[in-house]
Amino acid sequence: MSKEENIKDTYKYLIGGYYGVREMDEYPLKEFVLKDIEDYIDNYRLENPMPDFVYEEAKREVEDKRELITKLQDALLVLPKVDASMELILMVKSRIKELKKEKNKKSF
Repeated sequence: MSKEENIKDTYKYLIGGYYGVREMDEYPLKEFVLKDIEDYIDNYRLENPMPDFVYEEAKREVEDKRELITKLQDALLVLPKVDASMELILMVKSRIKELKKEKNKKSF
């Protein structure tokens, strides 16, 4: 994997994690965590400069094509990086389990 691909993949899971946390309406401090993730992403982009169109393309791909369950799984990777509370991490894990149960019910 090239350095550019690695940067792009990391950026995708950071963005996915952001959108996963956005879905956690039951968490009262969500806005603060989202701000922390935005800051983390901004710092990542500064440390790993690439043309803006690469970042925008990756962002659109995550927004349009990733399922919610994948975004929540990305959030589990991002939340420790921003020192999010264990409460939110457990809420995300619980939501993933719920979505998997729903998906399995639909499969039958």
